[in-house]
Amino acid sequence: MIVVALQLNGRPVELSVAPGDTLLDALRVAGGATEVKRGCGEGVCGTCTVLLDGEPVSSCLVFAVQADGATVTTVRALAPADELHPLQEAFLDHAAAQCGFCTPGMLLTATWHLERNPAATREELREALSGNLCRCTGYTAILDAIEAYRDGRAEANGG
Repeated sequence: MIVVALQLNGRPVELSVAPGDTLLDALRVAGGATEVKRGCGEGVCGTCTVLLDGEPVSSCLVFAVQADGATVTTVRALAPADELHPLQEAFLDHAAAQCGFCTPGMLLTATWHLERNPAATREELREALSGNLCRCTGYTAILDAIEAYRDGRAEANGG
């Protein structure tokens, strides 16, 4: 076993992993981060998306040992305990989460993209989410929610 030290949602953790363990398995099993969901296991669906040093990755494609010394952010870090992030509220308001399986990856990817491109168009948002598959909503509600969140942020910032 190998000890991997990383920052998980702002707190230092050490995970005991086997050399071939994925970051997904290490986070869920050793790290207790069950909000990171297992989907296809092939990096296609985006269900297991986390931010690794600030960039979205499919955690099923990253070896846990590659995250040694890194910062890992899951959807749990979006908002303080017992509160929702405004994007999560927008997802609720627009019925953008049905089964909820894709939702953590969608939320992290959308947040990441809007931090870099606050005025992203619907087409740019669609492209940013292209690695996150949803089988329930057809994406319209998801994009509506993200746009509402984007527009609310712009209004709050005077733009």
